[in-house]
Amino acid sequence: MGRLVCVLLLAPPSVPHEMLTAHNAIRARLHLPPLAWSNRLASFAQQWANTLLARKHFAHRPHNPYGENLFEITGARLSPAAVVRDLASESRVYHYGSNTCGSICGHYTQIIWRATTEVGCAVAQNSHTQIWVCNYNPPGNIIGQRPY
Repeated sequence: MGRLVCVLLLAPPSVPHEMLTAHNAIRARLHLPPLAWSNRLASFAQQWANTLLARKHFAHRPHNPYGENLFEITGARLSPAAVVRDLASESRVYHYGSNTCGSICGHYTQIIWRATTEVGCAVAQNSHTQIWVCNYNPPGNIIGQRPY
């Protein structure tokens, strides 16, 4: 007999509020307009998070029309705010003057992309792994453009 794996198909009710608040706190520091929550983007994110968890494969969605941030943690659980803080911690290596990164900073620049107006995030989890997906519309991280 196979072992049943429980996948969280719907994000807890607090996720939209906590995710949106955390995103907008990062944007407010730079005097950027707040994002709006999109249930459409959250549903799109939930489908991909469920797929990644079921496949045990962590990768960006191919041909995604939206911006996307992914986060995975094994052996622990994080709150939505902690996930956004971790993604935004890349601000340490982003250099606005030269619009370059000391290493990876695309998660951070997607959060602060001025033209982005809406976000939707979701989590899929089993007994040991959480996979978070956030989608952004319109997408950011356009080569040669500054985020704000």
